Amino acid sequence: MLSFTATRRVLASRSSTRAFSSTPSRAYDLAKLTLIGRVGKDPELRTTKAGHDYYHYSVVTENYPSPPPGPDGIRPPSPKTWHSILSFQANANNYLKNVKKGARVYVEAGYEVRDPDPVADASTPQGQRQIFLRHGEFLSFLHPALCCLSSLAVNRKYPDLVATTI
Repeated sequence: MLSFTATRRVLASRSSTRAFSSTPSRAYDLAKLTLIGRVGKDPELRTTKAGHDYYHYSVVTENYPSPPPGPDGIRPPSPKTWHSILSFQANANNYLKNVKKGARVYVEAGYEVRDPDPVADASTPQGQRQIFLRHGEFLSFLHPALCCLSSLAVNRKYPDLVATTI
C-alpha cells in the first residue's frame, strides 16, 4: 500500500498535467470564421490613414439548405450572405491582386465584434454592431469538387490548386 506522501505526490503530478492534450496550454483564445463561396467583386487595394496598404474583398455564401417548397411546389432560392474581408498581409495581398470576381474560394478569417458607439447616429456604421473579418488563410479553387477537402489534403494531392497561407 502506498504511503500518504507517495499518494500525494502521484496525485499532485497528475493534476498538473493536461489529460486531454499533449500540447502546452495557450495564453490566448481564438475566434475564427470559415467561408466557402465566391468572390463578389475584384479585390480592391486601399490605404489606411497611417499609409498602410490592405486589400478589401467580399465573398458571397449561400445558406444551405434552401427553404422548403412553396404551395406551388417550387423551392425558392437560398438566401445569400455577403462578407467583407480585409487583408493586411503583404504575401496575401500579392496573391489577392490576381483574384477575379466569381472565383470560388475557401477563406479562414479571424473576426472581432465591435459594439455600436452610443453617441453615433444609428444609420451610420459606427452606430451599428460591426463584425470585422481579418484575412487568415485563402484558397482559390480551380476545380469545384475540391471545396470539400481539407486544405492540407488538397495541397498534397492537387497541384493545380492555388493556395496562400498567412
